[in-house]
Amino acid sequence: MKKILVFIVSGLILSGCAQSTAMLGPAITLASSGNVSQAGLTFFTNKAVEKETGMDTVSFVTNKIEKQNSKNRLKRDFKKLVQNNFEKTREILILQDQSNTFK
Repeated sequence: MKKILVFIVSGLILSGCAQSTAMLGPAITLASSGNVSQAGLTFFTNKAVEKETGMDTVSFVTNKIEKQNSKNRLKRDFKKLVQNNFEKTREILILQDQSNTFK
């Protein structure tokens, strides 16, 4: 019973350290598939991304996705703005044309 309690407590304490290590993903890959080359490639890719950008791979990909969503939102908002202005201008021109027709 003491061993199980020690494992649970140490797991809870050390779980905060495990999320930031670059070796965790490749270690899981190696343990689950046994493919050493894939685990090594994953490790070195993670290290290269971290060295180049200063962020881990998940943060880097999340950042890129957020930037892309921001660009799409900006395009969508600009399109709505142009469409609304076009419709307002059309209404004004139609009203002006109608008022000139009745004179």
